[in-house]
Amino acid sequence: MQTYDGLLAAVTAHEGQTQEVRDPATGAVIGHAPVHSVEAVDRAIETAAAAAASWAAISDADRAALLHRAADAVEAHADALVELLSREQGKPLNGPNARFEVGACAVWLRAAADTPHPNHEIINDESGRATMHYRPIGVVAAITPWNWPLMIAIWQIAPSLRMGNTVVQKPSEYTPLSGLALVRILNTVLPEGVLQSVSGGGDLGARLTSSPKVGKIMFTGSTATGKKIIEASAEHVTRLTLELGGNDAGIVLPDVDAKAIAPDLFWGAFINTGQTCAALKRLYVHDSVYDEVVAELVAFARTVPMGVGLEEQNELGPLQNKMQYDIVDRLVQSAIDSGATIECGGNPEREAPGFFYPTTIVSNIDPHNPLVVEEQFGPALPVVRFSDLDEALVLANELEVGLGASVWSSDREKALDVAARMESGTVWINGHGGLHPMIPFGGAKQSGYGKEFGAEGLKAVAVAQVVSG
Repeated sequence: MQTYDGLLAAVTAHEGQTQEVRDPATGAVIGHAPVHSVEAVDRAIETAAAAAASWAAISDADRAALLHRAADAVEAHADALVELLSREQGKPLNGPNARFEVGACAVWLRAAADTPHPNHEIINDESGRATMHYRPIGVVAAITPWNWPLMIAIWQIAPSLRMGNTVVQKPSEYTPLSGLALVRILNTVLPEGVLQSVSGGGDLGARLTSSPKVGKIMFTGSTATGKKIIEASAEHVTRLTLELGGNDAGIVLPDVDAKAIAPDLFWGAFINTGQTCAALKRLYVHDSVYDEVVAELVAFARTVPMGVGLEEQNELGPLQNKMQYDIVDRLVQSAIDSGATIECGGNPEREAPGFFYPTTIVSNIDPHNPLVVEEQFGPALPVVRFSDLDEALVLANELEVGLGASVWSSDREKALDVAARMESGTVWINGHGGLHPMIPFGGAKQSGYGKEFGAEGLKAVAVAQVVSG
């Protein structure tokens, strides 16, 4: 088991160019992350490609066993990982934050190991026999974001390894230390060359996504960057799984118990201080319960402390970077300028250290205000009033994104009817954003394509081959 100081020293040891990494809650310098060259990316790809055949030749059972050992390694180093994650990303230790994320890494590693292999017999009768096999692709590029830098990395790495691929991971330049630390821990278990990590800016990602030796690209991030990856992948027809922008809608029907649903509504929107692709980002509430839902949301919001992540009492933290802070600030200001009501928050302490933006709930807002139609990706929730369900569905569906959505009702059948009319990859009933390692997840429209998790996730990182005869 490595201490925080030991783990930090290991991932910052680098003789070349580095970048300063600061705690978004305090502004303090954490350390200096390596900035690798594009030549280093090429070497990592070559190393992964050289290891691919021997890794693919290992039995599926042995690869699964190694994933279990990797989960054990994550748990053995959990305290150091949690502290590094909290310092670098800003998320608090408690609530659905740093300890939760590190724990989820072990859970998803084991789930990827234990999911039944998707090979299966298609037909076996008098007409003949055919079987479906899922073969390794080769090298997978895993390009991971700054909001959940460990958990999303595992979502990409674990199934890729299970299916016999080798991986080159590039963490976000905003959270490089967490990504490097995770790979270092996994590599205490994995054979040499199977998992590589490179740290740096967008030029490294561009090198990965244009390489002819990369057979699959997995990317979680903005729709704009996803479109660039699609273009880069076209020359070599590289396989893609893209989980892109969200701006998820929730619809609250008139039969709800406002007080009962308020905590789940809140955490659906404000998990990870709103910095989650599948968070609830715009809420449509029926007029008959609108005032009560807003009041209960505000009341609950006032009970959830925000502050420095390493202080045990906090459950909300800062925005991870100045870019995201400025986006949230601009969008809330657009609501204020339009005459919308700021029920709580909306007035950050601009001279205070850290990128803290107060928990903000906005009512009486025009459904086409920028805070509603642009993804804020932060702790500000617009609540839109509606009286006609058909009109609410038009508003919920009119954007070009469709990652997740939710319906809130005490009548399950009614909720299911509404869910069927929502244009998104996942629709939750009386909850929002909950994920399970066996339930496939992925977006519709410009929120990307491809599924992750469970058997569908394993198939997505393999080449399907039919053997007939």
